[in-house]
Formats: sequence, C-alpha cells, structure tokens
Amino acid sequence: MPRALPYLLVVLLSLGACSSMKIDDFAETRPVFSPEVYFAGQSRAWGMFQDRFGNLKREFTVDLQGDWDGTTLTLTEDFDYSDGEKEQRIWRITKTGDGTYDGRADDVVGVAKGFARGNALNWSYDLMLKVGDSRIKVRFDDWMFLQPDGVLINKADVSKFGITIGTVTLFFKKDALPKESSLDRRKPAA
Repeated sequence: MPRALPYLLVVLLSLGACSSMKIDDFAETRPVFSPEVYFAGQSRAWGMFQDRFGNLKREFTVDLQGDWDGTTLTLTEDFDYSDGEKEQRIWRITKTGDGTYDGRADDVVGVAKGFARGNALNWSYDLMLKVGDSRIKVRFDDWMFLQPDGVLINKADVSKFGITIGTVTLFFKKDALPKESSLDRRKPAA
C-alpha cells in the first residue's frame, strides 16, 4: 500500500484539476457575451489572486481599452497591483468563427483559444508569469460570465504541470471609475 500512495495522490490531483463545465452548456443563457462588443471602449476590472489553499496573495485593478476593427480586437490592459507594481499586456484577439477566438500577447506562449456561447466565454492559454525576477510558464483556464448591467465575472484556474496552483477572480464593469481611483493599499511613506 505505501508504494501505491504516490500514484493515488497523482490521480486525485489530476481529477481535481478537471472541470466538468462545457461551453455548450451556456448556449441559451443571457445576456449574450461577445468579447469584441463588451471590450470595445473602456472598462475596468478589480481582481485578486489566491493560492491553491485559498490564501489571498495579491490584489489589483485593471484599466482596459479595447479597439475593434471588425476583425481584430486590440485590448490594452494596464494592471495596478496593491503592492505598487504596474504591468501592461496588449492582446490581439481575432474572431475566427461563430463564437471562436484566437488571441496573442507578448507573454502568451503560442495562441490563446476562446469559445463563447450565451453569456459565457472559456479562454485557455499558456502564460510566462512573472515571479520575482524570473518567469515561469503556467496554464490559465478562464471562465467569463456576463451579468446584467455590464458586469462580467471571470474566474481563472492557474496550473503548472496540470496541478492547480491558484485562482484569479476578476469583476469587470463597463465605463467604470476613472483611473485615479486605482486600488492603492500600499503603506504610506514614513
């Protein structure tokens, strides 16, 4: 039995990383979420990262500017972390079919794939995540759900080698607060 324990742990961890949600389950839900429509113009998001044990590790806001040219959505994300760090990611998202999307960004490895049905979008990609002074390759499995009044809820499982290492939760709002009201929980200067 002791020799089987490591194999049992690998199987249990693998099962925990599997999602039973399927994008087609949301085909009849409303309001309909079209990323190219929702993200055109300005929006704002408030988010947090929790480790695999549920411990809050980081909070942030994101100011977004989207430009849709009929084929490609260029989405500029300006991150403002509660510890004072700032980061920018520029997505180039192409609509490839009815409810299908490809996305590229400088820190994304390969091509992100998105599938939208009803009020939901499933967005999956590998990202070179900055950790300290280095970068590690992690997998993001995002599920976005459009709610009434322009609120978008995003839950992303972050994994490495198929094992969930944390969760990112974001809430988006169209035409939200101006940039000056960014989350700022830094300690005041002494």
